[in-house]
Amino acid sequence: MQWLGLVIRFVVSALVLIVVSWLSPGFVVSGGFVGALIAAVVIAVLGYIAEALLGERISPRNRGLVGFITAAVVIYLAQFIIPTLLSVNLLGALISAFIVGLIDAFVPTVIR
Repeated sequence: MQWLGLVIRFVVSALVLIVVSWLSPGFVVSGGFVGALIAAVVIAVLGYIAEALLGERISPRNRGLVGFITAAVVIYLAQFIIPTLLSVNLLGALISAFIVGLIDAFVPTVIR
């Protein structure tokens, strides 16, 4: 059952990235759903690494100012790992982190 939850989490995250790419200027996901799914995995791994290095207080689930900035940095850095699938400028990273935070408040990808 854990695998199914993980798959559902990444599918929802990929759909969120597609919505964010439609809403946010400066944030482009190429490659359709598969590209968004790969971007979701890369962003999740970078977020996990940032949380492991910097502690629980930067977690996007806490969504304070530090969590917001961390989410924007993670989104911005992801483009350097998958440059053919993700293109983000600084303003796009900030706007997309805000939109992801809003969407996560209503459609959480992690069961709280």
